Amino acid sequence: MEKTENEKLAIHVSVVTIIVNFLLTAFKLFAGFFSHSSAMVSDAIHSASDVLSTVVVIIGVKIANKQSDTDHPYGHERFESVAAIILAMMLAVTGAVIGMNGIEKIAIVRRETLDIPGTLALTAAFISIIVKETMFWYTRAAGKKINSGALMADAWHHRSDALSSIGSLVGIAGARLGFPVLDPLASVVICIFIIKVAVDIFRDSINKLTDKACDKVTVDEVRSIILNQDGVLGIDDLKTRQFGDKIYIDVEILADGSMNLNAAHDIAENVHHKIENGIKNVKHCMVHVNPKDTAQEVGK
Repeated sequence: MEKTENEKLAIHVSVVTIIVNFLLTAFKLFAGFFSHSSAMVSDAIHSASDVLSTVVVIIGVKIANKQSDTDHPYGHERFESVAAIILAMMLAVTGAVIGMNGIEKIAIVRRETLDIPGTLALTAAFISIIVKETMFWYTRAAGKKINSGALMADAWHHRSDALSSIGSLVGIAGARLGFPVLDPLASVVICIFIIKVAVDIFRDSINKLTDKACDKVTVDEVRSIILNQDGVLGIDDLKTRQFGDKIYIDVEILADGSMNLNAAHDIAENVHHKIENGIKNVKHCMVHVNPKDTAQEVGK
C-alpha cells in the first residue's frame, strides 16, 4: 500500500510539473519574441527541457515501485537513484550551457549594441521566478514525504530554472538601464550554483547505489532500539546500507545461551519488527542471535 500511495503522489506532482512547465514555456516564448529578449527565449527553452526531466522522474518512480521479481528479488528501488543521476547530468549540462551562453554574450556586448528588451519580458521573468520557486518547494515537500531522490532532483531542477529566470530578470533590467553586460555576468554566476547542485545530487545518488552506511544519527537510533528490547544482552555487529531510498540492516545480537531455540527466535523476531516499524524507510532488518554464556559471566 505504501508503495502505491508514494507512486501516486510522485506521478501527481510530476503531471502538475509538466502542465506548469508547458504553460510557462509558451508564455516565455511569446514574451521573448514579442519583447525582443534573447535572454527570455533562452529561459523558455530551459523550461521546455524541464518537461523531459519530469518524464525521467515518472519512469524512474514507476520502475522503482515495481514489486520484487525473480530477476530483482530485493526490489527495484535503485532505479530511482539511476533516474536521479540522469537528472543530475541534465542539470549539469543545463548549467554549462547557461554559463557558455553567458560568456558568449559578454563578447557580443563588447562588439555591438543589443536590442533593448520590452517590459513584457521583465514581467515574464518575474512571474517565472515566483512560479518556479513555488514548484521547487511543492516538489521538494513531496520528495521529502516519500523519500524520493528523483523528485528531490526534479525539485532542484525547478530551482535551477528559477535561478535562470533571476539571471534573465537582472539582465533585462540591466539592459533597460543601460548595462546589458549584467545579463551574461549573472548567467555565469548562476551556472556555478546549478553545477554545484548537480554534483550534490549525483554524489547522493552514487552513495545510494554503492551500499553506503546510514548516517550516525540513524545508526545510534537503531542501536538504542535494539538494546532496549527484552532478552538482548548486547550487540556483536551492526551494519546498515542504503538501497536506493530504502535502508537494509544486518545485526548480530547477544542473548542468553541457555535459552531454547523458540525463545531466542522470539527475541530476534521482536527486534526485527521494532526496527522495521520504528525506523523510517527500513525495508528489511536481518537479525542473527549469538549465544552468551551467562553462567560463566556470573562465575567471573
